[in-house]
Amino acid sequence: MITLANLKPAKGAIKKKKRIGRGPGSGYGKTAGRGMNGQKSRSGYSRKRGFEGGQMPLSRRVPKRGFTNIFRKQYNIINLDTIEKTGLDEIKIEDFFERKLAKKSQAKIKILGNGTLTRKVHIHAHKFSKSALEKIKEAGGEVTVLES
Repeated sequence: MITLANLKPAKGAIKKKKRIGRGPGSGYGKTAGRGMNGQKSRSGYSRKRGFEGGQMPLSRRVPKRGFTNIFRKQYNIINLDTIEKTGLDEIKIEDFFERKLAKKSQAKIKILGNGTLTRKVHIHAHKFSKSALEKIKEAGGEVTVLES
């Protein structure tokens, strides 16, 4: 009968750790599994990321296209239908993150006009689309534009 006291792993399931450089009797002595010659056998060897043994690396062979704007501004985009579901009368920046409506903490918040508002809501955000502004004002809500 098996109990916690006599539990054992299956035969062959546990293997001894390979101890490298511990003499000829271990089977991994002398060259310590590195072989005789070559760059990888030397001490202090470390291969750079993407190194392909002198062959032109893939990252340099592939053609580059386009342009990356380093001054790009990132926004968390939130639609009005999402704000409608929250049920809050006033939504501040913290509320977007607490309710997991916005994920990127470094990015600013932009409200878009997808969906409808059926109640007054005071929204604090960095940017609003024209349609969102119209729909919020139509519902009798207020808008506070924060500094970017």
